[in-house]
This record gives sequence, C-alpha cells and structure tokens, in this order.
Amino acid sequence: MNPGIDLQGTFVKSLVSFGVPPGMAKAVWMPLPMILMVIGATVGVLTCVWLERKISAAAQQRIGPEYMGSLGLLAPVADGIKLVFKEDIVPAKSDAFLFTLGPIIVTLPVFLSYLIVPFGQNLVITDVGMGVFLWIALSSIQPIGLLMAGYASNNKYSLLGGLRAAAQSISYEIPLALAVLAIAMMSNSLSTIDIVNQQSGHGILGWNIWRQPVGFIIFWIAALAECERMPFDLPEAEEEIVAGYQTEYSGMKFALFYLSAYVNLVLSALLVSVLYLGGWDFPIPLDFITNKIGVSINSSILEVVTASLGITMTIFKAYLLIFLAILLRWTVPRVRIDQLLNLGWKFLLPVGLVNLLLTAAFKLSLPFAFGG
Repeated sequence: MNPGIDLQGTFVKSLVSFGVPPGMAKAVWMPLPMILMVIGATVGVLTCVWLERKISAAAQQRIGPEYMGSLGLLAPVADGIKLVFKEDIVPAKSDAFLFTLGPIIVTLPVFLSYLIVPFGQNLVITDVGMGVFLWIALSSIQPIGLLMAGYASNNKYSLLGGLRAAAQSISYEIPLALAVLAIAMMSNSLSTIDIVNQQSGHGILGWNIWRQPVGFIIFWIAALAECERMPFDLPEAEEEIVAGYQTEYSGMKFALFYLSAYVNLVLSALLVSVLYLGGWDFPIPLDFITNKIGVSINSSILEVVTASLGITMTIFKAYLLIFLAILLRWTVPRVRIDQLLNLGWKFLLPVGLVNLLLTAAFKLSLPFAFGG
C-alpha cells in the first residue's frame, strides 16, 4: 500500500521556508482542511442543484434554468443569496432553543462525515482506522435533529414529518450497516483508504460491485432512504404533510435543511464510489495503458497525472450515481409509509443478514476471491 504524502508536513515546511514560525504554520494548517472541506462540499451541492434542475427539465421535455448565467449556472447561487436575505421567522408557541438547534444538529454530522472520504490516493483529510464506523455513527445523529425540529415547531405536520424521519432512518440504518460490514469483512479494514486499495490493481474487474452486487443494491436503496430522496421522501411529502419538519422554517434555518439534504446525497454517492466502484481507481490500470502504448513517463509527472485522474474518477463516479438518483425522482412514484417500513424491516434487513453470512462463508472457502 502506498503510504501517501504527508500533506500537513509539506504545508508546514513550505510556510517555514518563507520565514513563518513553526507554531504559527501549524496553527494556520489546523482550520485549513475543514475550510476546504466546507467549500468543496458547498460547490458540490451547487453543482448538484443545477444538475437536478437541468436533468428534471430534460426528463419533462423542458429547457430549465437558462438566463441566470450560461445555461443557468448561477441559478443555485441566486437561490442561496435569496435564502440568506429571507426573514428568519420563529413561531410564537414553538420551543425557540430546540427550533434553532435542530437544523444545526442535522447539518454538522453530514459535513463531519467528509473527513473520511478519500478523493484520491493522497487526498483525504484524515485516514481514520475506523472511518466507515465513524460515518455510520455520525449518520445516526441526524434523525435526532429532524425529530427535534419537528417537535419544536409546535405543528402537527412538522411532528409527523419528524416522526417519519426518525422511523425511516432507524429502519434503513441497519441494512446499510450490514452492507458496509460485508465490505469491511472483505477488505479486513474499516479504513476507506484500505477499502479502495483492496480494489485497485485489476481495474474494473477488481471493484467490489462484482463481489458484492447484493450489498451494492442494499447500500444504494438504504442511502436514498437516508437522504430522503424519491421514492422515499415521506418525511417531507408535500401532498400529505405540507413540508414535514420543514413546514415552519424559513431563511437560513430552512437553507441548512436544504443544504444538508444535498450534501448528504453527494456524500452517499461518494461513499458508494469508494466502497463499491474502486474510488479513485481507473477502470483500466494506468500502468497497463502506458505499457501498451509504450510511453515512458517521468515519475513526478506520473504522480501528478495519477492524482488528477484519481480525483476525476472519484467525482465522475459519484455524479453518475447522483444522475441516477435525480432520474429516479421523475420515474418512480412515492411509496406509502407502510411500504417503506416493510421494505426496510421485512426485505432489506433479512437479505442484508444473508448477504453478510454468505460473505463470511465465501471468505473462508474462497479467500483468494474475497480478501482472505
């Protein structure tokens, strides 16, 4: 396994070489990864919102946003500016403290989950040994904020939306965890870096999607339910409960819910890319391509090319899945709440357990194919 580059050490040494004291250089580094993470996630969300509008328009044979910038690229920015300047209303009989705390609790865990996402071989904020477990633990905090927002609004529709969100999250977190455990068992690690490295070397044939097709389907369905995407948007079903837990929210508080929903979608797509589609791994190994065409590349240039391709492949795979999620919104009808819960508890949970047991059995009997 490639040990990677010490980005912190390189950054600190660069600043020290320009005369910055070592202590100050380390202090400058500390907030930098978090700032880059927030900026990167926000840009990803703006792109996702623009794609949602353009793909939705294409699915309905419309043009979509056209006049706000080239091809409507500034439409998401205009939405953000509009929400920033909207009046922040707190209902008179609501619990003001919990009403304000709810959106914060929903948003923070999603952003923190980006800490363990590797965009390239040396591009991860922190390579936590139990990275996947950390993500599952953080994702379980979000329903508390949704339930808190629904309860604090003092609105029956908001309370119903919060209760639905909590029930939906609990129902689909267990199948999601079982699918991730099967991947961790095959990779002998909970680190996202190790999981991608375990898939590299054989191109597309080494990706986990071929060894875990059932786990991939379970994970993707559960991820869509966790993100409250169609056909699983029961907590904010407009035709039934107005806007669910978001009904009483406006201004920046509503913007936080809006932001967290799309950040979570991008995060889920990135994790599917990392766990099942080889992450930054190219479908055809780069070494094979260079050997086939007989080109000798300088090691430093090769490292830059590999890193660039790695980032491109990770983001491309993620946005391919986001395209699929947006397309599902306009092709699949919303399920009923009883169908939603039955799918989670009566189908995905037993199938996830059987998949985990079969993975363990195949790992013992066919260790060369299942990472033994």
